[in-house]
Amino acid sequence: MRAAVRTLAGTFLVDLEEEEVVGEAEDFDVPQVPVELPRVVAAAAAGPTIVAVVERRPPLVISQDAGRTWREAGGGLPPGFAVAVDEDNPDVMLFAARNRLYLSENGGMFWRALVPELPDVQAVRFD
Repeated sequence: MRAAVRTLAGTFLVDLEEEEVVGEAEDFDVPQVPVELPRVVAAAAAGPTIVAVVERRPPLVISQDAGRTWREAGGGLPPGFAVAVDEDNPDVMLFAARNRLYLSENGGMFWRALVPELPDVQAVRFD
């Protein structure tokens, strides 16, 4: 499983299983996901699952019914800047803080920090 990570220093490809930067990647655009919530920083969707980064604690809200209901997530995470949801498995999510990535493989219930530290993350996507 890999992710492309756009930073101020360029776009990198990160192997999420080996937890290492494996090279450079092509720049990408992040599709806009309309979310009717206050203080949204970024959002991503896969099917009916929507994940939004918000400017508050906890820094994430997750909907699994296309935005009809929301639950808070990521109580132990720092403020975030980007998020991605795996199209093939929406339980797999990637959250980006300033220079660190966090991975959840269970719908946002638990998160683990990945080893690579990257310069000022701007966007993420599964590759």
